[in-house]
Parts: sequence; structure tokens; C-alpha cells
Amino acid sequence: MPVAEQNLAIREQLRERISDARERSDALFAMLRPEAMYERPIPERHRLIFYLGHLEAFDWNLLRDRVLGTKSFDPDFDRLFAFGIDPVGGGLPTDQPSDWPPLSAVRDYVEKIRSTVNEELRRGNSESNSQSHDEISIDLLLNVAIEHRLMHLETLAYMLHQLPFDRKLHQPSAPVVTSSPVLHQMVEIPAGEATLGISRKSPAFGWDNEFERHTVDVPAFEIDQFMVTNRQYLEFMAAGGYETRPYWSDADWDWKTSNQISHPVFWKRTSDRWLYRSMFEELPLPLDWPVHVSHAEASAYARWAGKSLPTEAEWHRAAYGTSDGFEHYYPWGNDAPGPNLVNADFARWDPASVNSLPAGQSAFGVRGMVGNGWEWTSTIFAPFAGFEPFPFYRGYSADFFDGKHFVMKGGSARTAACMLRPSFRNWFQPHYQYVYAGFRLVRR
Repeated sequence: MPVAEQNLAIREQLRERISDARERSDALFAMLRPEAMYERPIPERHRLIFYLGHLEAFDWNLLRDRVLGTKSFDPDFDRLFAFGIDPVGGGLPTDQPSDWPPLSAVRDYVEKIRSTVNEELRRGNSESNSQSHDEISIDLLLNVAIEHRLMHLETLAYMLHQLPFDRKLHQPSAPVVTSSPVLHQMVEIPAGEATLGISRKSPAFGWDNEFERHTVDVPAFEIDQFMVTNRQYLEFMAAGGYETRPYWSDADWDWKTSNQISHPVFWKRTSDRWLYRSMFEELPLPLDWPVHVSHAEASAYARWAGKSLPTEAEWHRAAYGTSDGFEHYYPWGNDAPGPNLVNADFARWDPASVNSLPAGQSAFGVRGMVGNGWEWTSTIFAPFAGFEPFPFYRGYSADFFDGKHFVMKGGSARTAACMLRPSFRNWFQPHYQYVYAGFRLVRR
């Protein structure tokens, strides 16, 4: 196929992916009752109305001058919806619903942007030019727009998880069936190399923090075959885990006590039992689901258990490594993710038992390392050697290289399939409980 035709085919594929991502975000907002749009389910986040405008404003601000060559029709909205907030970045937002524009005005803004972007991208598909006005690849910008939206679909999902049930319209979820009990054990991982990141010579898309590709020598270690479950975490709590000072760092203890943190945020205590707050109802605590907690809580559990959180390289080695020295693209091999392999890509609203989907295990027999919940590591989020920020989005990663964020790997039930790649890195501060993140431990 000639290069020009190949470029047009790639561009058409990206347009289809943008359309699919928009449909997913529309479906997520459609499950909200109108009055819920001005609620703030998580204190550290914006009101939901912000995200309705933000998804389109981000695309518009990213593409308008570089690709579309069109003028803004509402600069005030472009600025209002331009940037989110670090969920624990210093102080809680104090805005009121009356500070935000009417829902009808935001929806009109969204539709104007979409129609303009669609028209300009269709027009651009008839041209062979593959560079934007400032010589940045149009395909790179479109990939950024797509994955930015898909990331926010997960952010919105865990926000909606905290919204009162009567503000949401119940949605179906694909079942995951497990017939056997969880038999916890550790798996030996032999010494070897972990290949982190993407090569700049690769045509594959990656965010700036995924470059440059490099290898890390990883000594032998043992790792939990399964993520830590709600059942195991109950044992930690029964042993006084939240009241025992030595299990917590100074900063984590201060956070826990000042905020009266005494259990995972997805749990609720009644007079005689624990309940789990699923997306649409409260359930008796599913004991074999992975526990979702903050990094601070995971670290305290690790000290109680006499083990450690894995490093990013250790986690990668256990997930993608093999005994013959090669690495798989996914834990199970190189086949694309599917519902028989992984609980991800929006198939479910909640986790599944940690021993479900055995076909998705790694070459070393470690289960559930992709999907079903991000996994905390002990690695501080920092640049790889050769890091270069995106010139059009310089703060995406660099603003968080502050020594206060930890790398998470793997993905959750609400993580898009394209972000299940081995190089993808997520990160959060240690005192944020709301993200779909659990952990497993290592022994060295």
C-alpha cells in the first residue's frame, strides 16, 4: 500500500476510535440523572459538569490551532474547561453549583466542538499531509485525544461509584463466574531482566513518561499469586492494623488520624457486617474480590504481613517475563485482550474474584496482573532516562515528578484495552482512596 494511502487508513482508524470513545463517554453521562451533573461525589475533584465540558475542551484546545486552523467560538468556556485538578494538590475546591453554566449551554458547546472537529478531520482525510501546523504528527495528537478521554472514563467511573445510588440509572454488567476457592500462595520469580518503556523508534503510541525503553536487572524474588483480597484485608483490620502505629509512616499516620480513616473507602459498616459499595448497590462484602485501597493503606498492610510492595521492575518481570528470557506483550502471551482473559475494557462496573479468568495468568503462573484493579508499586513516579515532555502538553507527566506520587501498573475493570500495554504507567499520591487500585506483595 502506498504511504499516502496507508496514512489515510491510519487516520480513518483514529477517527473511528474517537467516535467510539465519545460514544462511551456519552453513555456514561447518560446514566446520570440531570440533577446529578452539579454534584461533587469526591471532595477533591471537580463537579461532574466540569468533565462534560472538559473532554471536548481538551480536544478543541489540543487540535484547534495545530490541526484544525479554526478560531474559538467561546474562549471563556475553552478556559473554564481546560484543566482538571490534582486530586490531592492542596486544598479542597470551594465552588458552588451556581458558579457553573447551565447544562444546556455546556451541551451546546460540546456539540459545536464535535461538529467542527468532525468536519475538519473528514476534510483532512482527503489530504496526504501527516503533520500538524507546528510539525507535530496529527496521528500523535489524535492518539493523545483518544487516550485522554478513555482515562477520564475511568476517573468518572470511580467518581460515580461514590455518587448516591438514586442519582444513577442502573446499567448491566458482564458476569464473571468463579467456581473454586482462592488458595493463596507465593510464586518464585527467577532473576532476569525487565524491559520498561517504549523505544522512540517504535511506531507505537506512548505517553511521554513511557520513553525511553531500557532494561533493568531484577534479582530473584517471590510474589503473591493473587492480589490481596477483601478477606485478607479483614484479617489486617481485625489485628488492629489501623490502630497500630508502627505499620504506618509518619505522613500516612497523620493522614489517617486527621481524616479518621478506619477502613477502605469502598466498604461500609453496618451493625453486624461489612458491605461493599458497588456501582449500583450495596453488597455483602465480596471476600474474594481484590481490596481497593490507597498506597498508604497498602503499605501498612505490607508491614503487618512482613513483606513489601513490588518495585515497578519486579511487577513487570512477574507479569511479562518468561523462564527463557523473552517477554510477552500481555501476561498470557500476545493475543489481544478478551473477556476470557482479563476483567477490563469496560465489560464490568466492579471487580471479580481474584482467581477468575485463569487463562490470563502470566508465564510464571501469577494471576490477574492486568485488569481487575490497578496495582500499587513501591516505585516513585519519575522520568526514565531520555525523558522528553510532549511539547504540546508539557505538564502531563513532568508536573508529577515531585517525589510524592507512586507508580501503579496493570489496569482495572474500567481501563480501556489500549492502555493495557506493558509500558503504560499510572500514578497517584499515597493518600487517595478512590481509585480502583489494589496490590500484591513480594518477598525478597
